[in-house]
Amino acid sequence: MSAVPLSPSLSFGLAGCGRWGLLVLRDLRALGVSVVVADPSAQARAAAEALGVSTVDRIEALPPVEALVVATPAVTHTEVVEALLPRGVPMLVEKPFTTDVGEAERLVAAGGDRLFVGHVWRYHPGVEMLGAMARSGEIGPIAGLKSTRANWTSPRTDVDSVWNLAPHDLTLAIEILGHIPTPRAAIAEVHDGHAVGLSALLGDTPWLSFDVSNRYRDKRREVRLHGRDGVAVMRDPDAGQIELTRGGIGAPGTPAVELRDYSRESALRRQLMAFIGAVRGGPPPKSNAAEGLAVIRALVRLRDLAGLA
Repeated sequence: MSAVPLSPSLSFGLAGCGRWGLLVLRDLRALGVSVVVADPSAQARAAAEALGVSTVDRIEALPPVEALVVATPAVTHTEVVEALLPRGVPMLVEKPFTTDVGEAERLVAAGGDRLFVGHVWRYHPGVEMLGAMARSGEIGPIAGLKSTRANWTSPRTDVDSVWNLAPHDLTLAIEILGHIPTPRAAIAEVHDGHAVGLSALLGDTPWLSFDVSNRYRDKRREVRLHGRDGVAVMRDPDAGQIELTRGGIGAPGTPAVELRDYSRESALRRQLMAFIGAVRGGPPPKSNAAEGLAVIRALVRLRDLAGLA
């Protein structure tokens, strides 16, 4: 099937309208995109129709559109993407790209430059600010990056919490450090055969250290960038501030602290704006399929190191 010519009001197909898909739909509608939703769930279709869009019960019934977003359960991504690729239009696939390296490799080979992955934290203004600090050298050579991503339980049933949470921390490394360091060590928290957390160490200098867990009563999303001459911290992604503490090792006196404001604009909306711009002929989004594959390779290696299947 050939690509549909672009119209003033873009037409998108959205495969999957669960908890996350509904947020995607809300923002696409706010950005003026015409959307048709495909979901086998009558409840999901009703929620989509309440936002003023038409729905179908299977992806094969989607009409010709100019772009596609896949927000189905992660374990279905390969099947859904392969079914939609013959339409020949740009496609944004939510993370994790797949849960299997071989499947991800196959999608990269088949999708070419039309396939992108929803690594939403690469579009967070605070994360972008930390990346700019790392590249500028203002806190000296970068030693490493530490991230904590935790909450209580998980809304997902298709994948465990490691698959759900850890891709974000690997993409933080891409945005801030410029690459994913080599996995070195990992240990998992497992109950009744189900992984609920992972502590991981990657690289040397700069290193990436992260903890993900669904066993924290309080929600935590902290990112720390450590340099020779200071530390920059995003303690709360919704607060709109980076805390920059200056001073080298052994510096006397009270360290100087500076608060830097960043935009509170939604990272999801910024990601969708980038995808819409690409569909209209602009530059491609940050996260292509090759990056999605790199994240899956690193995460599978960390799971192997932690003894997870």
